[in-house]
Amino acid sequence: MHDRPDTTKNTTGRAQPQPVSSEAAPVAQQMRAIVQDRYGSADVLERRRIERPAIGPSDVLVEVHAAGVDRGVWHVMTGMPYLIRLAGYGLTRPKTGVPGFDVAGRVVAVGADVTRFAPGDAVFGIARGAYAEYAAASEDKLAHKPANLTFEQAAVTAVSGITALQALTDVGHLQPGQRVLIIGASGGVGTYAVQLAKALGGVVTGVAGTRNQDLVRSLGADRVIDYTRDDFASGDDRYDLILDIGGRNSISRLRSVLTPEGTLVIVGGEGGNRWTGGVGRQLRAMLLSPFVGQRLTTFVSTEHHSFIERLTAHLEAGAVVPAVGRRFDLNDAGQAIRALEAGDTSGKSVIVVRDSDADSA
Repeated sequence: MHDRPDTTKNTTGRAQPQPVSSEAAPVAQQMRAIVQDRYGSADVLERRRIERPAIGPSDVLVEVHAAGVDRGVWHVMTGMPYLIRLAGYGLTRPKTGVPGFDVAGRVVAVGADVTRFAPGDAVFGIARGAYAEYAAASEDKLAHKPANLTFEQAAVTAVSGITALQALTDVGHLQPGQRVLIIGASGGVGTYAVQLAKALGGVVTGVAGTRNQDLVRSLGADRVIDYTRDDFASGDDRYDLILDIGGRNSISRLRSVLTPEGTLVIVGGEGGNRWTGGVGRQLRAMLLSPFVGQRLTTFVSTEHHSFIERLTAHLEAGAVVPAVGRRFDLNDAGQAIRALEAGDTSGKSVIVVRDSDADSA
């Protein structure tokens, strides 16, 4: 990643960004940001001073204190699989030039139609272009930050937390006493899934690597399987609900440890080809599901404040605590994404934009 201080872009995310001369905006209206003009590895990321994003009538302008790092950022940065580009992120180049979704910070301005927030409010949620000093977000993708969370904790919560919540409840229909297998238990979504499954009354088995065994136990898992030493599919255990998070396990292998009427929820997915990635495995599961007693399904997380607020209730009660992983400065955003790609993270890494958690209320 390198500096390009003399170029700027409008990054509202609503339309294809148009180049803007750095002289077009007063210095007071500029900000530091991580910007990409093309798809590729973390090497395409550049540090620049650009114009603050404009906001629409239903938008909120957030002074970013911290932002989260997740696989979604990597997929949009690389434009891989190509299905990402067809989903509206830009066919030949990123539609939004600043990466980052998970955000926590303070409201500095609101659109004319915004009713839930006012300047000065501490918020967290999902924004457009969180890897910057300011980011625009739709009002319906933000919630008030729980007072018991720091900005750094809140910044790694919304995207992964609501994905785990929806997978367990709205899709998996978890009931108290059911046995739950969470594959990928030490990652961003997995750390929330373990805690939420326990809070909802599940008996939880987590699958993670050797160095993350203690982490997953500390989250409340009843049992932890080290996938480098043991095969979760080799024993006699059967599960009512399986969450396969970003895994590459075959459908038949997952079904072998599912009860006859159990539910498999495929959460995301890596691998596959460059066109569809892990989507092919998800489609095969859904096509097979009507012909077997087990329920095999997947979903796309719904980004809405109602889900963030449901998650907030667990956070405020202390039943769920964000598992903050590595801490990076905004200038090191590229390094943060490389660490994620290399699997050199536990929990969810955070990018600190303003070191302000002493005043996090």
